[in-house]
Amino acid sequence: MEPINRTEVSEFFLKGFSGYPALKRLLLPLCSAVYLVTLLGNTAIAAVSVLDSHLLTPMYFLLGNLSILDICYTSTFVSLMLVHLLSARKTISFIGCTIQMCLSLSAGSTECLLLAIMACDHYLAICRPLSYPVLMSHRLCLLLAGATWVLCLFKSVTKTVIAMRLPFCGHHVVSHFTCEILAVLKLACADISVNDAFLLVGIILLLPVPLEFICLSYTLIQATILRVPSATRHCKAFSTCSVHLAVVLLFYGTIIFMCMRPKSKEARISGEVFTVLHAVVMPMLNPVIYSLRNKEVKEAARKVWGRGRTSK
Repeated sequence: MEPINRTEVSEFFLKGFSGYPALKRLLLPLCSAVYLVTLLGNTAIAAVSVLDSHLLTPMYFLLGNLSILDICYTSTFVSLMLVHLLSARKTISFIGCTIQMCLSLSAGSTECLLLAIMACDHYLAICRPLSYPVLMSHRLCLLLAGATWVLCLFKSVTKTVIAMRLPFCGHHVVSHFTCEILAVLKLACADISVNDAFLLVGIILLLPVPLEFICLSYTLIQATILRVPSATRHCKAFSTCSVHLAVVLLFYGTIIFMCMRPKSKEARISGEVFTVLHAVVMPMLNPVIYSLRNKEVKEAARKVWGRGRTSK
């Protein structure tokens, strides 16, 4: 067996959209505008859910968590992507690549579980309204959200450490605009079966399991709604659930497409475009969907805005 050349890699070259100058010119203003809207929209949702006393409920606490998470998730991609589009130097340090990989994995994993917790909250609120204050207490809500953030961070740190301890033998050209873990693993000159096993377990735990839980929750919700004779309650319940379902479909739809797309070289550019849609556009759509479809959020935003103008 030949010894592995363990030439250390101090930085990575992010190939990204280097071969597509027209696409780069389009993405720069588009991503900048989308990122600004994402920051403003999600910051507004998070602030309103804290400042308005009527929204101090588990549902809006989880929505505030989702908004903060969307800011973190899109920032891990867009900040590096904008540097890549603006700068002639397309490199990132080894440490910077490690941090970006870990944070993006953690934020994406946390959102998968948080959407499942939100579905559970909707189920309890609609199907068990009398027991809801006891079953979904403020303490339990804090515990669930905190555990989700911590566990996903721990999982992501473990994955990242295992990946970045591999020998790269001087290979440093990443065929992506960020340090996406699969793109980085392709550069390793050692056995990556352990990494593949970790990734497979993570995909199973964060895709089918939460998605099945969400589907079960909404199946029970639908059955409960149909048994209620009041048309007003029907409309209110469907309105609340449709917002969350729209976010779930968009979030999981793009993930499933990226996982199932062909792995050919020709599919690389389409994979990166869908990464942009998932990591940049999706976090912008969440506050838009919630604010347009939720009267309580719009009313709370007006109150907070009115108080702010009065205080001035």
